[in-house]
Amino acid sequence: MNQAWIQFLPSSLRSKLDGRYTLQKILSNAGWLFADRILRMGIGLFVGVWVARYLGPEQFGLFNYAIAFVVLLTPFATLGLDNIVVRDLVCNPDCRAVTLGTAFVLKLCGATITALVTLGAITLLRPDHSLDQWLVGIIAAGLLFQAFDAIDFWFQSQMQSKYTVYAKNLAFVLFAVVRITLIQAHAPLIAFAWAGLTETAIGAVGLVIGYRATGNDLGDWKISIFRVKSLLQDSWALILSSIAILIYMKIDQIMLGEMLGNKAVGIYAAATKISEVWYFIPMAIASSVSPAIMGAKAIGQDAYMQKLQSTFDLMVVLAFVVSLPISFLSPVIISILYGEGYSSSSQVLSIHIWASLFVFLGVGREIWIVSEGMMLISFLTTLLGAIVNVTLNLFLIPIYQEIGAAIATLVAYAIPGYLICLAYTPLQGIGRLMTNALLLKWLYKKNLNH
Repeated sequence: MNQAWIQFLPSSLRSKLDGRYTLQKILSNAGWLFADRILRMGIGLFVGVWVARYLGPEQFGLFNYAIAFVVLLTPFATLGLDNIVVRDLVCNPDCRAVTLGTAFVLKLCGATITALVTLGAITLLRPDHSLDQWLVGIIAAGLLFQAFDAIDFWFQSQMQSKYTVYAKNLAFVLFAVVRITLIQAHAPLIAFAWAGLTETAIGAVGLVIGYRATGNDLGDWKISIFRVKSLLQDSWALILSSIAILIYMKIDQIMLGEMLGNKAVGIYAAATKISEVWYFIPMAIASSVSPAIMGAKAIGQDAYMQKLQSTFDLMVVLAFVVSLPISFLSPVIISILYGEGYSSSSQVLSIHIWASLFVFLGVGREIWIVSEGMMLISFLTTLLGAIVNVTLNLFLIPIYQEIGAAIATLVAYAIPGYLICLAYTPLQGIGRLMTNALLLKWLYKKNLNH
């Protein structure tokens, strides 16, 4: 039976989808995930900006420092299990009870240990700052509720992500209102941390309700030592990759906080929240075009390369569409959104937004890497980016402050994301495709044909 939303499409599209139930299910699931991201981007940016204006650069910086501090250690809480568990549930649905039960216990144990280590680390690093310790402790406690994401893995495997969207977005919208209420009530900073923890807890409760509503029971879950070993054996490389990625993305805020103080983190974070909000675009494109690119590889090398080139061309155009206006209008954007207290963020934004160009290209490159089975190269280039980012921050932050961190991020994204593809022989083929896209050769060819 066709999905209900099919009837609202134009007749030409309805005819192509009619009877193709698996494709309809895939599109429906992807649509729910995309709608979830759009909703979170819109409301999250609106409320996040309001919170930033209310807290001011100093407290907003401290809040983001605490978040970054916890995020850096989250790979040890998630244990890199997400895609592995979904894969196992798809391949062996009959083992659902053991897979979900084992994943839940592993994530709960990992989250508990990570929360304790995180709290211990911030106590050692900032022994005389009780507010810092409370913020990190409250945020880290939210990791415990993420163990219930095992339920989300089941919904993903069944292409029923709408239940996850229902559960988590209900909590998200509710606590967007709570945050606005806290602002109106002139609540202290720590109240926003408690709000975040409660939102995570309610999202977990929503997942449990959704799981039971679909005829499932958590009481059926089991744990197996054999499954513990097999899951961890598969996930260790992903844990390392996740650590490298998070160092890549969050270490600048930690280093700014330690070297310059919380206000610098606030100035920097205000800019990066505008830059990073666009990163969902290449991810959405990649999930849509990956099957077509994989299929083209089976047809022949020419078709395969052509599909990849078209993907890179699209990524570059979209990156320019995002980056150019934001870079030039950054003073106006920052002034309107955050106010004069964050005026220094405009220079950071005008530089940091260009990192999106290499993020977009990097997501396109990941399609090729997965297709070619070169995951080790993906990890090594990410690790290189993390090392470059840390090294450049050490040199540039003392000299150029927040702008130095933005420059470090831009270079750290450019070197492993693009420049290494020109220097390292196995990647030079894909490097040429990226160069063609950056030079807008498709536009030149189009004009030449006219």
